[in-house]
Amino acid sequence: MSSGMKPSVFVAYRQAFATLALLPFAFFFRSKRDPPLTWTGLCKIFFISSFGLGMSFNLNFAGLEYISATFSSALVSVLPPMVFIMAVCLRIESLSITQWHGMAKVLGAVLGLSGTMAFTFYKGPPLFSASKNDTHHLLDEKTRTKQEWIKGSFLAIAAQLSYAIWLTLQAPLLKEYPGKLRLMILQCGFSCLTATIYGAAVERNISSWKLAWNIQLWTIAYSGIIITGISYSVQAWVIEKKGPVFTVIFGPLALILAAIFSALFLHETLHWGSVLGSGLLVAGLYSFLWGRNREAQDAAQLLLDHPMEEAHLEDKSPSIPADEEQGKDIQNIP
Repeated sequence: MSSGMKPSVFVAYRQAFATLALLPFAFFFRSKRDPPLTWTGLCKIFFISSFGLGMSFNLNFAGLEYISATFSSALVSVLPPMVFIMAVCLRIESLSITQWHGMAKVLGAVLGLSGTMAFTFYKGPPLFSASKNDTHHLLDEKTRTKQEWIKGSFLAIAAQLSYAIWLTLQAPLLKEYPGKLRLMILQCGFSCLTATIYGAAVERNISSWKLAWNIQLWTIAYSGIIITGISYSVQAWVIEKKGPVFTVIFGPLALILAAIFSALFLHETLHWGSVLGSGLLVAGLYSFLWGRNREAQDAAQLLLDHPMEEAHLEDKSPSIPADEEQGKDIQNIP
């Protein structure tokens, strides 16, 4: 986009590449057990995908016009708490605050948010530098007014809220339409349609829509095929198995991997703030996973105890002797 492509055009092409990449797999992995789609279901998928994918991407790029990339990446940390609160309100995720596993899940979400904030805003003394010249490349040196920061923050938070709603609604949507591949193709296609309409409305210059064999094409192909097509399909499978909160809680780990690879391959300096943030992120992830595992164990134990209690009650129920049953049968004979 720094070379001239508009963000709205980029989003439209990204969703188009994702749809085209997933479409051939629908013919090879089509299941006959998938329920038929109704017009109500198609409308539901259309609004969820347009609101969660197309709108969130465009809002995020619009916010980058007014805030720094560092602040925008920090706002990604609000995604796990948003999804966690929505999932609890919709009863997709259970929460028992009086139990140890419930407190562990809340603690994990808080530690993950704190770790992401520390990772982004606190640098501290340098820990490792692969280059001799300790120079810091600022991603965004443009000074902005207070009104621009407020506007950009509002757009970025709205983008994360839109994406959090989309993630949370994937769980009930997958229960209603279990065909994950078909569902993801429809969502990519519908979001491509709405993103193209929005892009054509805000960018009417034909030259902005032209593609060439350069870095733009490779960036669009990678973002559409790998990030949207493949990773979102895997994400849908994880949501179906473990729920949306389990999926999104691993998102901040990308900051740790990005810091490690940047220090090793891009010769950027690794600071103690990154180590502190990474430690909080790992602790929060461990706390949340421990709570989920303990919750699953308690639920399994409850299922095991319930049939045993029913069998114990059946043993204690009064039984009629065989002689009395025979007597009643004789009396009933005319």
